[in-house]
Parts: sequence; C-alpha cells; structure tokens
Amino acid sequence: MTAVPADTIIGKYLETASQVDPIKCGGRVVKVQGLLIESRGPQAIIGEQCRIEAPKGEGIIHAEVVGLREDTVQLMAYDDTGGIEVGCRVIASGQRLEIPVSEQLLGRVLDCMGRPLDGKGGIASPLRYSAAALPPDPLTRQRITRRIVTGVRAIDGLLSVGRGQRLGIFAGSGVGKSTLLGMIARNTNAGVNVVALIGERGREVNDFIANDLGSGGMTKTVVVVSPSNSPPLARLRGAYTATAVAEYFRDQGMDVMLLFDSVTRYARAQREIGLAIGEPPATRGYTPSVFDSMPKLLERCGASDRGTITGFYTILVDGDDMDEPVSDTVRGILDGHIVLSRRLAESYHYPAVDVLGSISRLAPAVSGPVTRKAAGYIRHLMAVYNEAEDLINVGAYRQGSNPAIDEAIAKKAAIDAFLIQAVDERSSIGDTCRLMGEIAGMEIPPEETLPYRKGPRDGAP
Repeated sequence: MTAVPADTIIGKYLETASQVDPIKCGGRVVKVQGLLIESRGPQAIIGEQCRIEAPKGEGIIHAEVVGLREDTVQLMAYDDTGGIEVGCRVIASGQRLEIPVSEQLLGRVLDCMGRPLDGKGGIASPLRYSAAALPPDPLTRQRITRRIVTGVRAIDGLLSVGRGQRLGIFAGSGVGKSTLLGMIARNTNAGVNVVALIGERGREVNDFIANDLGSGGMTKTVVVVSPSNSPPLARLRGAYTATAVAEYFRDQGMDVMLLFDSVTRYARAQREIGLAIGEPPATRGYTPSVFDSMPKLLERCGASDRGTITGFYTILVDGDDMDEPVSDTVRGILDGHIVLSRRLAESYHYPAVDVLGSISRLAPAVSGPVTRKAAGYIRHLMAVYNEAEDLINVGAYRQGSNPAIDEAIAKKAAIDAFLIQAVDERSSIGDTCRLMGEIAGMEIPPEETLPYRKGPRDGAP
C-alpha cells in the first residue's frame, strides 16, 4: 500500500488514527488540592499524558502523571484546574509528551505542548520527538573546534563561543538579558534559532517577537512560550519542548542557536511541583528534583554526531547573589558564563557585559593565536584600569607613575567604544577582529576572522 502524505487531508486523518489506542485505561478524580490532582486509576507511568473530562461544559483538561503513591495517581494539569470536581473521569493516553516536528515550525510560535499559538494553522507532521529525550551519548559527540558568530562584539571578540557550546547569562532583573538574547537571535550566523520564553511576562512575548527578533529574525526562528501565569507543569514542559525542537533541527545536520529565558523560572516550576507532591525542601527551599532535573535538561544541548545546538541560558540572579543555589548549580554544568553588570547598565553601557567577570571555557579552542593575544591584552588593560579606578577618579594618580596604568587610561575610551553596541547594530567577525587589532596594535590575519573558524588544535580553517 502506498503511503499517503501527511500534508493531505486524508493523510492527516490517517496519521491521527494511527496514534489512537483503541483500549483506554480510566480512573476517577478523588481529590484536588492546590496544584495537585489525585485519582484512583488509571494504570499509568510517570510522565504519561492523561485527559480529565471536566463536567458542565468545561471540556477536556490535559494533565500529566507526576507521582504514584500506592493505588493513587498524582497528576498536574497543563491548564487551569477550574471546573474539575471529585468523580471526573481520567483517561490515560498511553504516551508521554511528543512534539510534531518539521520544517513548518520555522516562523511559528508554540505553546508548552508544541501546539501553535499564532493562528496560522496546525503543524501536520508524521514525525514526532519526545519532549523528555536523553542527551547524546558522550562518545558520539563532536569535539567543539569551530567558532560561531553572535554579532555582539563583547562576546565574539573577548568571549569567543564554539558551535555546540553552552553558556549562561547571569544577571539581576532589568539589566538587559532579554535584549542581549534578541541581539544574538537577529545577528547570529546559526541556521536556526529556537527561543524558549519560560515564565516570562505575557507582555514581553509580543515585544520580543516584534522588537528583539523583528521580521527578519523570525523567519528562521521557532518561539516556544510558557508565560508566568501558566501552571508550573506548563512552564516545565515548555523548556523540554523547546529543547526537543532544537534537537530536531540539529538532527537535520544544522547549527542551531537555543536561546533560553530563563533557567531560574524553570527551576522554580520544578520546585513548585516537587513541593506539591510531597518532596522535602532542601537548599533554600529548592527540592532535590530541581538539582536532578537541571543537568538532564542542559546536557541535551551541545554537539552530536549530526549537528550542533549552541545554547545561551539566562539565569535570574536573586539579589545579585552569584552563589545562590540555581546560579551555582548551572555555572558548574555549563561551558562558561557571561555576567551582566547592573553598574554598567546604570551608566548606560549596553550590552552590560562584565568582561572581567565572564569566561568562555572554549574560547582558546576556537580562536586563533593572534586573536587570543589581542583579547588577552585588552582584558589585561581593563583589569589594570579597574584596579586603579578609585585613584584615577579622585585625582590621586599622577601620569607617568605606572606605564601600565598610563596605557590603560589612554586606551579606555577605545575599549569602551568597542564594547558598547546599539541594539540594532550588527558587527561582523571581520569588523570585530579589526577593531580588536587596532586597540592592541596587532594585525589579526584574515584566516582568523572567518566565521565557523576551526580551532588551533585542528590546523588551518
């Protein structure tokens, strides 16, 4: 029998029919307390999708099994639990959350379950990816030896990023995390962007799409949205859905940029779920499942034997405390961190990247020797100026007392001009390296300015 394409009308019906299990396991709601729904039955596994049939015209409420206690099934809903009452029927689907994936996802806005939110119609695809997939086998991962360009001078020049690298953007509220993500999404030379807006304000979704991405950036972008007013399970699964979409494009051999905002709100959603099902609070109220789930999510990003996912994850630092539990845990998992400084933001220095407080662990592996030398020279001047800044500002330093400080003062304006960049300004890697060379008094060879440059361990580009 000839297969019927899924994008035809009959193909869509056949695809739906092939996924229907004629035997359904059922149960009944016995208790609803806060976020948690308990039922007697159905026979189900952790993570299985269920439907709750609410009475009085409330329709179907989608839920997921989050715990099992003797003969009681603990569920949480993806939607508001209003309308559920004791005795409502619970039907198990026999499946975990899977996302339909195809090239049709480009330019679309999805919810936490992979359903379109933009009113542009459904996504018909016979191919589905599990939202909770396993990370690639460590032995099949490609080594990260090539640079990827973000279009942001402070990052490309002084914090070079490799294809498949994972970096955290650490900052307090209102310092410019989302704006920096938008600049990267518009200016990167990655083939596809996947943007995860997890726990963000609903107002910011349209603002991010219209202002930060723009029509040009949206054409190669998939946006997954779980706003702050959605239930914790929706915020949690939105993170997994965005990662699954990125994995699909990576498996097509593409270089994907995953922009995730924010890990902190993902961790808070996991904490809410853990507390609701009876987990004991551990570090500062976070449950053990929070610290168990974060590496499982973050390790899915990176290079595989087919393509790469380069990840930028924002971390909302509570009270600007870089040692709070989520920040400390994520910093130990990722391949580098970019710190945004409130002091720089208050002085209208954008992007407010604190270069001296940031590090890219793979920068030496993906940048050339002259580029590394120029970056080191600029960082050295910044450190010298930073150490002597108080003396300079109060007029206690006399020119000629220290040649290194004299040079740092002379180059301060040029370094600031290099680091400050308008939101709508894109800097090519060639321009970035040229400006670095001018500051450092070095000529960076053309082969070191190529996008996707091989690292020094792999020879010439």
